[in-house]
Amino acid sequence: MILSRPRAVIFDWDNTLVDSWACIRAAMNATLKAMGHVEWGMEETKDRVALSMRDSFPTLFGERWTEARDIFYASFSAIHIDYLRPLPGATAMLEALAGMGVALAVVSNKNGGFLREEARHLGWDKLFGRVVGATDAAADKPSPAPVLLALESSGVAPGADVWFVGDASVDMECALNSGCTPILMRQDLPQKGEFDRHPPQRHVACCDEFADLVRQLLVPISSI
Repeated sequence: MILSRPRAVIFDWDNTLVDSWACIRAAMNATLKAMGHVEWGMEETKDRVALSMRDSFPTLFGERWTEARDIFYASFSAIHIDYLRPLPGATAMLEALAGMGVALAVVSNKNGGFLREEARHLGWDKLFGRVVGATDAAADKPSPAPVLLALESSGVAPGADVWFVGDASVDMECALNSGCTPILMRQDLPQKGEFDRHPPQRHVACCDEFADLVRQLLVPISSI
């Protein structure tokens, strides 16, 4: 399928732009231990963490989910900046896209306060028109609500020329629910059946490859 030139790109955050698994696992295991649950290994963490807390914690912890939420937030708040690491090429990619005139935003199921703190710490906040986290919109990914909020002040409406870039099925589902173009960005190849219901339009392995893809599409035809 032919890709439309992107007027805007919306990025997921965790493990799309920054390496977050170790931090998420540490905070999650502190929560599980305090709540009397068995701690998770890294693979289980990757398999089970995708939805926002307000969508996942009630299922996991039942009526005590708000207690678990407070434990997780306290643990995460204490460590997340120390753990924060941009993925290779992320800063250069974002700066290149902004330089090409592409509107940039973030839609994540991470708590919005933590998300914006991390963006400021990395100096990326000035590159994004809006950074939308969990509970900022009426509903979280895969709902289209956070995408609509992210684009609200950009002058760009959801459509094929808005790319949603992420590393997980929930990101592809959110893109399709919003009428945007789903782009999978991660080193790992899609697993059999992983994206059958919500297939990405393109898979790229890394930030550098994604920047090259956009650059090629934005080159004027007369200069080729």
